[in-house]
Amino acid sequence: MKELPKVYEPKNYEDEIYKKWEESGLFNPDVCVEKGVTEPKAEHFSIVLPPPNVTGTLHMGHAAMLAIEDVMVRYHRMKGDRTLWVPGTDHAAIATQAKVEKLVMEKEGKTKYDLGRPEFLKRVEQFAQESHDTIVNQARKMGASLDWNREAYTLDEKRNLAVRTVFKKMYDDGLIYRGYRVINWSVKGQSTVSDDEMVHVERPAKLYYFKYSKDFPITIATTRPETKLGDTAVAVNPKDKRYKQYIGQEFTVDVGAADPLKIKIIGVDSVESEFGTGALGVTPAHSAVDFEMYQKQKSAGNDIGIIQVLGEDGKMTSAAGNYAGMSVLEAREKFVEYLKKNNLLEKEEDIVQNVGTSDRFGDVIEPLPKLQWFVGVEKPFKIGENELGIKKGTEVTLKELMQKVVKKKQIEIIPDHFEKTYFHWIDNLRDWCISRQIWYGHRIPVWYPPEADQPGAGKKNECFVGVNPPDGNGWQQDSDTLDTWFSSGLWTFSTLGYPDLDAKDLQAFHPTSVMETGYDILFFWVARMILMTTYVLGGVPFKTVYLHGLVRDEQGRKMSKSLGNVINPLDMIAKYGTDATRLSLLLGNTPGNDMKLSEEKIAGFRNFTNKLWNISRFMLLNIEEPKADIKEPKAKTLADEWILEKLNTIVNKTSENIEKYNFSMAGEELRDFTWGDLADWYLEIAKVEGDKSEILNYILNSILKLWHPYMPFVTETIWQEVYGADKMLMVESWPSIVILNGVKNPLTSKREGSFAKAQDDKFAEGFEIIKNLISGIRSLRAEFKIEPAKKIGANINVGKRKGLVKENEEIVKALARLEKLEFVESGAEISLDLVGAVDIEKEKPRLEKEIAEIKKYVVGLENKLSNKEFVDNAPKAVVEKEQDKLSEAKSKLEKLEEQLKNLV
Repeated sequence: MKELPKVYEPKNYEDEIYKKWEESGLFNPDVCVEKGVTEPKAEHFSIVLPPPNVTGTLHMGHAAMLAIEDVMVRYHRMKGDRTLWVPGTDHAAIATQAKVEKLVMEKEGKTKYDLGRPEFLKRVEQFAQESHDTIVNQARKMGASLDWNREAYTLDEKRNLAVRTVFKKMYDDGLIYRGYRVINWSVKGQSTVSDDEMVHVERPAKLYYFKYSKDFPITIATTRPETKLGDTAVAVNPKDKRYKQYIGQEFTVDVGAADPLKIKIIGVDSVESEFGTGALGVTPAHSAVDFEMYQKQKSAGNDIGIIQVLGEDGKMTSAAGNYAGMSVLEAREKFVEYLKKNNLLEKEEDIVQNVGTSDRFGDVIEPLPKLQWFVGVEKPFKIGENELGIKKGTEVTLKELMQKVVKKKQIEIIPDHFEKTYFHWIDNLRDWCISRQIWYGHRIPVWYPPEADQPGAGKKNECFVGVNPPDGNGWQQDSDTLDTWFSSGLWTFSTLGYPDLDAKDLQAFHPTSVMETGYDILFFWVARMILMTTYVLGGVPFKTVYLHGLVRDEQGRKMSKSLGNVINPLDMIAKYGTDATRLSLLLGNTPGNDMKLSEEKIAGFRNFTNKLWNISRFMLLNIEEPKADIKEPKAKTLADEWILEKLNTIVNKTSENIEKYNFSMAGEELRDFTWGDLADWYLEIAKVEGDKSEILNYILNSILKLWHPYMPFVTETIWQEVYGADKMLMVESWPSIVILNGVKNPLTSKREGSFAKAQDDKFAEGFEIIKNLISGIRSLRAEFKIEPAKKIGANINVGKRKGLVKENEEIVKALARLEKLEFVESGAEISLDLVGAVDIEKEKPRLEKEIAEIKKYVVGLENKLSNKEFVDNAPKAVVEKEQDKLSEAKSKLEKLEEQLKNLV
């Protein structure tokens, strides 16, 4: 007989347990094979951890991610799969650099330029290392069973080699090019920003309606009048009768720019005639949409020109003439004043505008033309050997590959409604600007000869692109770095040995099984991994994408320092334990939906952790010699048969739900079984029946295994307390799932040494009769307000079920707190002997008074509902509410009358 300490204190066990796990090496699938825990040819299950940014510490969103992934990993490891979970962190280029720039300015009053590139990067790397160490410690505190031997960093040398290799491959295939295009520019960050990194913010703005000059025939509208100094055309719909006659004409106007503007009227089918004035001022240098118009017109032999009037410093350029050197707002104010003075401004409208801002630098993004590196997503290339079902040598585009693998269900997205969002993003995907003007990140693997001075693209031999630098002296590497999503996009295979295509891990664990991440980075990251892997490897990066939602506070608000509602995972772990923190993030968390979290919820799961400890403690006190490998015993009583049937059902349901990514449902049903079926019913019966050593041992082992993926610390602690430190629950076999006719059946089971499955339902039904009888007696006791400890008598009329109840009479008496149980042939199914338990002289008038009041209430409701005028004219919801009230009142009246009858 083994006895656990009376109280479970997580802080006394958790760090030591994790240390044992890590020292065992069993987070590593190769060690599991070496030690005989896993078969060498077992199916693989692999996940790469979405790498947290080295910009600070983990928050509750990261904690939820770690908990969900650890459930899958621990389940598959126990199931016998070769299970790999690769850890890593992301250098998060712009985010990390911006954070360090801010810290340096706050502490030293210096800019990165004051420090210089080498010294500044040293500061960034030091910050990143400190942040990395904090993140790794937090992941360990969460109980994450990551294979730390395979830890990766998106900016380490192995990942840098992968980045350089892929860049060259894409360049050689013509998919990476250097071009002059309109990009998103952050003045504050002095760098390009990708479309996906922009945050659109609604702000009040003004819409100005004006003409360029008095004799200009068309009115246009804009929220950016200062950019109109760079207009080169006005676009109208060619079918618009108002403007059709002007298409092809050119007007010279002087608005104060360095040179008079030549505005050409062009016909563009996409212009909506009903929107605004039906005419758009075209500013090719300061709008991506307008730049595309410029390119199309130019390719059709109609070069409308491009004039840049806003510079990278956020000031108006010399091309802006009278406005040169002004800020955007100064130029806007002056230009509007000019329009008013010359009677060119027709009206102003107050509107709400969606403004693109930089996520990291917090300033308004300015569209500017700039020579940058791009990935061409619509450029055809010939695909090589692949596993996508495409013939080698077929011409495809990156965009087509990204669409195909999801359409053909080669990748499943959970929940599936995000597929629509995914396709919408892919359909509208433009060439990806991958160069950034920041210092921290992967340097672009391009070198220029001394005389080239980094010229424009399109000419051969103007630069060298390679995995390694070119031979010779004087070559200058491109000063730009790559968008962080370029390296992150390679994550599933750069962590497994690429560019060595024969690498053991790449062969053994790719494609990965599932990508579990937040829905908010579906476009940022998931789509780019699909882009990179389908192109580089000719396969998919993962078979399934599981998207979790955001963790919000109990009011549904986003957690933020300004609101003071941030819940720190480490604080909760210190206060309530890791298992309680994990459960609070797993139960009630459904795919793709945001979840609400409060400290009270975590505290509630701390209570459940203690409950599991106490259940185990009680069971161990009734187990003679605990055995780790005990087989399912033979049921000796109806209650035994019932609990074994319930246990086998929950084993199958838990397995099925985890396999189907229904983590919350699996945990909730397992909790109901543990607290309800097992603790509230079977263990109470075990006290009555006795002689339960083997069956309690078997059940205890099973529930510890089932709970382990969710609550690894308390379950491992109990297991090692019982079976010794050399026995690790983490690698014990998952409770077996029955296979019938070669198909896993989640709802039925076949048990050795037990009654036949055909009889299971009969026994379950029999036990439910006993349960219902006990619950009925308990309910009557509560209605009569009889003290729980008070033993009374009861008369029951159970008809043909008398034999069944008679066999289990001692259970009924013990659990219903009865002194005696009499079987009668007529009358109510259950009646209590209230002599000595209830003061009948007081209770009878109280019941009669309450019955009279409710009868009066019922009559009032019936009269109201029989009033045709009320029923016909009142809202449907009001009528239904009154009907519900009547139904509830009648039900209560019936119960009270039954109580009165029992009294008499």
